[in-house]
Amino acid sequence: MLGRMEPLDTLGRPLRALRMSVTDRCNFRCTYCMPREVFGPDHPFLPREALLSFEELTRLARIFVGLGVAKIRLTGGEPLLRRDLPILVRMLAGLPGLDDLALTTNGSGLPEAAVPLRAAGLKRITVSLDTLKPDRFRALSDTTVPLAQVLTGIEAARAAGFGPLKLNCVVQRGVNDDEILELAAFAREGGHSLRFIEFMDVGTTNGWRMDSVVGAEEVRRRLHAAWPLEPTDDPADAVARTWRYRDGRGEVGLIGSVTTPFCQGCDRARLSAEGRLYTCLFAAEGLDLKGFLRSGHGDADLAALLTSRWQRRDDRYSERRHSQTPGLPKVEMSRIGG
Repeated sequence: MLGRMEPLDTLGRPLRALRMSVTDRCNFRCTYCMPREVFGPDHPFLPREALLSFEELTRLARIFVGLGVAKIRLTGGEPLLRRDLPILVRMLAGLPGLDDLALTTNGSGLPEAAVPLRAAGLKRITVSLDTLKPDRFRALSDTTVPLAQVLTGIEAARAAGFGPLKLNCVVQRGVNDDEILELAAFAREGGHSLRFIEFMDVGTTNGWRMDSVVGAEEVRRRLHAAWPLEPTDDPADAVARTWRYRDGRGEVGLIGSVTTPFCQGCDRARLSAEGRLYTCLFAAEGLDLKGFLRSGHGDADLAALLTSRWQRRDDRYSERRHSQTPGLPKVEMSRIGG
């Protein structure tokens, strides 16, 4: 394994976390991510040979860990659609220096996948859950998968030994903001850690509008009125501002990328399923690592390439967001997992 070089970008931010997409496919068509009018039956998804192999993903992960990455999160698309995913999990879980290996999923595949993933060495699971109303779930996710299957998946993950899960909810005004308290109550009763995420202008197809954003502070006020909160000031979380319930029944996180940008603390890189490196969720262009991998370069060359790219990083899109930025070219969220 290469020695840890730990590069800093132009704003002094280290590279600590990697989001690794394993597929661009998903069995949901959520309106804020993969709307069906864009990602329909004729959409050209990546062919299997275009995806990075498990061996290539593991090799890149090993190099990233050598540069300071301590946390890897598997994403998609929907990562559970990638065949034999537990094999990749086992390969990654054995990497020296990797402290945390997690996965974000829509939950529909967890009833079957939770036990194999746990046995392979996956440490944590995050499930996207935007509503508890079956009809609304069907409309938001635009899928034939019922809400009950996702809820069963959450319980299957708990039974497999993952313990309390992290639940992500993207809040949109006039869409699901009337369920803030209901979702919070569900998480409190189940012992889960809920994250409310502001609706963001990721990609170019989700119809983002500022007036659809429910700010993190507004969510906090609503929650506090029902169950008084106090800040945790967890320095380990560079993204979410976390609050604990004063009655001792768990915590809640608020991710305010739009109203309270956290660019200064962002230490994440993102790897698309076809092997392109993105240094920001809102980036337009990615660095082609697959071509570099498959042209015979050694690990030292790859580490030097990644170091050079990270040291040039100056991304802070959310701090610079203005009326025109939503229309700028950006990679779609389904390619890099949010």
